[in-house]
Amino acid sequence: MMTDHTVRAYDKELEILGLKIAEMGGIAEKMLSDAMDALANLDMNLAQATVACDPRLDALQREIEEQAIHTIARRQPLAIDLREIIAAIRISGDLERVGDLAKNIAKRAMKLAIEARLPRAIVGLKSMHETAAMLLKDVLDAYAQRDAERARNVWVQDAELDALEDSVFRDLLTFMMEDPRNISFCTHLLFCSKNIERIGDHSTNIAETVVYLVTGETLPMDRPKGQTILSNPPKPAA
Repeated sequence: MMTDHTVRAYDKELEILGLKIAEMGGIAEKMLSDAMDALANLDMNLAQATVACDPRLDALQREIEEQAIHTIARRQPLAIDLREIIAAIRISGDLERVGDLAKNIAKRAMKLAIEARLPRAIVGLKSMHETAAMLLKDVLDAYAQRDAERARNVWVQDAELDALEDSVFRDLLTFMMEDPRNISFCTHLLFCSKNIERIGDHSTNIAETVVYLVTGETLPMDRPKGQTILSNPPKPAA
């Protein structure tokens, strides 16, 4: 039986895990926002600053994993407390990947800044970014508030980002066919759009983890995809 002192120490360990996840979430959100600003404005300095943030995210992930493992070994938690620790490990992994993807966008921005030409397709990428940033914010809020319903909404809404990526792909393909000089530039933007779409996927991963944390349930393996929603709109109630 754990003493009051042990329980307080245990609660403190769980609280620290939560605080580190919150710090990771803040860094990942800022990296995504700054990477897209660097891309939109072809800002070399901002792109470099974004890349420089990534080591801190990596370090936090390692700290969370190490602390989680030590906590499991020392406390041998059961049920909900074990889910808290497993959730922290999972979410830190997804946030670390979000940082990597934002870093990739920033690196593309650095290459594009040299060319200093910006086709109309950046508009579509901005729309993708707005959606991805909203999903990431909402799922981090869902984690902080232990709100399974909000997490489920993120899981479903990722289909919008998939549909936007399809649209951006078609636009970029059109620009490349219009003028071969656009091919190099648009290829970089294609990679950026894929990175943004993958950030949405990591947000849905976090959403699945939040639902598991709060309810102990797992969401279905297959979530709705953009094309499915567009080609099969919901039928009106009879």
